[in-house]
Formats: sequence, C-alpha cells, structure tokens
Amino acid sequence: MAIAGRQKPSSDARLFTLCPFWSSRNGLLSSNHSEANVQRSSKTMSSVARSLLPPRRRLRLDPSRYLYFPYEPGKQVRSAVRLKNTSKSHVAFKFQTTAPKSCYMRPPGGILAPGESLIATVFKFVEQPENNEKLSDQKYKVKFKIMSLKVKEGVDYVPELFDEQKDLVTVERILRVVFIDPERQSPDLEKLKRQLAEADAAVEARKKPPAEAGPRVVAEGLVIDEWKERREKYLARQQVQAVDSV
Repeated sequence: MAIAGRQKPSSDARLFTLCPFWSSRNGLLSSNHSEANVQRSSKTMSSVARSLLPPRRRLRLDPSRYLYFPYEPGKQVRSAVRLKNTSKSHVAFKFQTTAPKSCYMRPPGGILAPGESLIATVFKFVEQPENNEKLSDQKYKVKFKIMSLKVKEGVDYVPELFDEQKDLVTVERILRVVFIDPERQSPDLEKLKRQLAEADAAVEARKKPPAEAGPRVVAEGLVIDEWKERREKYLARQQVQAVDSV
C-alpha cells in the first residue's frame, strides 16, 4: 500500500540525481562569467582613471614654466632651458613653437640617456614695440612646447619618431616667453647668463677634434714614432731585396 502524502520525485530532481555535478558546473560557469565581467569593468575603469590623471613626466625642465629673453627690440636674443631625463629609459625630446618664423631651437630635438641632461638654446627675433607700449605692458603669445617619447637604447633620433608613435607622446611642458630688462640685474637674468655660458662651452667642446692618440710606448719608457718605425721597416726590406738581387 502506498504511503499517504508521498510524492514522486520531479523530473528536475531525477535529473539532478542522475547528474549531480551538472548544477554545480552551471553555478561555476556563472561565477566565472561574473568574475570576467568584473575584471573587464575594472580594466575599463582603470583606463578611464589613467586618462584623467596627469601624464607622468620624463623630463625635468629648468626653468620649468617660462623662457626668459633679454628685451632688445630689433635684435636676435637668446634664452636657455636645461632638460634632464629623470626616467629609467632613454627618452627622445622635441621642441615646437607657435612662432616658427621668428624662433628656432638648438638642438630642436634629441635623445637623452637615463640621468643625462643638456642645455638647449632658444633663439628669437624681438620685434619693435607698437604704439610706444612699455615692456611691462606687452603681452606675448609665443609659446614653446616640449614633448617626450620613450625609445629603445641605440635608436637614432629623427623627428618622424613623434609622428609614428604619436599615441605614446607626452607633452612635458608648455613654456611661455617672458622678456626681462638686460640693463637691470635680477636672479632670472643672472641664471640665464650662466646657462648660456654653459651651453656655449658645450658647443665649443663638440667642435674640437678628438684627441689624437699619443706615440706608442713599448718596453720601459721607450717611445717609438709609428711613421719612423714604418720607414725603418721599409728601408730594411729594400736592403734585403738589394742583397738578394746581387
């Protein structure tokens, strides 16, 4: 006799009894799918957060905000800025200006090794003031942009590097032009003079030919001139040939 209230197992229950791992497997797949969605969302949020953060600087500039020029209307004047690679990789740099017809840089670009620095010289032609405006009243819109790009060691610098990898280029700084009175002593003027003198010395050092190798030293303090040695060997061969011919 059947017991009252006893129900037959449902088809789902029978299926679970026959395949006890099916339910847990579905749960595992659902869990993995949720974790993948969470990871994908976190990556998206990370990329958005990185885009909102300021770019990481590779170069340290001195001065860091302005380019100081002596105010001498009708003349070409110079400014200077020191660039130092503060990263652990080789870095290419490049200058750009909003006034390419009246300004140019030396060097306009290059590659710095980790920890290496140089002083770039900036040249500008100063136009005559209009309507008798004073130095303090003048507002110049000329700007200089310094860009950087991480490169591999041994890569030669070409300006096209910044076009080929423009997505990886960082704008380090945008420097504004500031004119200072060359007749009035100031910390900015003194600093500019020191940097220009250092930049000129570096240019002159690069112009000098490499030091020639000195005479070759053999034995104990015996100095032999290479050309003299070659001449003596040549004369010795000539004497041997003359003896053989006799």
